[in-house]
Amino acid sequence: MTGFLDARPRVGYFYTGKDSNELIKAEVNKKIVKDYKAQPIIISESSSVYDGICTLFLEDVGTMFVVNSKGHLAGVASRKDLLRATLGKQNLTEIPISIIMTRMPNIVTCTMEETLLEAAKKLIDYQIDSLPVVRPVEVNGRTQYEVVGRVTKTTITKGFVELGNEAVI
Repeated sequence: MTGFLDARPRVGYFYTGKDSNELIKAEVNKKIVKDYKAQPIIISESSSVYDGICTLFLEDVGTMFVVNSKGHLAGVASRKDLLRATLGKQNLTEIPISIIMTRMPNIVTCTMEETLLEAAKKLIDYQIDSLPVVRPVEVNGRTQYEVVGRVTKTTITKGFVELGNEAVI
């Protein structure tokens, strides 16, 4: 059951030749984004910065995904983006969130088929807190992205804690 030994009928048990690191790597690669993604927090690009700040606090998240009128990913608004927008004397109810968001193609995404390890590497490499889980959609010969979930540092941690608990049992 640990993967070190295998069995064959009429032969018996034999050593598989795999060390513990290989077995752990195989288990880590079984953790797929589709199984751990959370509900995305989405806001329309025509919404105001004030609406974005309220949504951020009400949903208790650090990142919101901004979609266009067709529901495709247009940008990402983070805590830092919203905080930067509050500096100064602007009327936050009049400024659309599309002004302050990070726009495509500067957004790092992942798909449902990627492993949690690949998603974790993206979070670390790009020093971000959240990834939108997207499904590519062809629109007029261009690839757009439909947001179907989100992966955060907490999501990744949850997956690896489950892996640790499975190994103990």
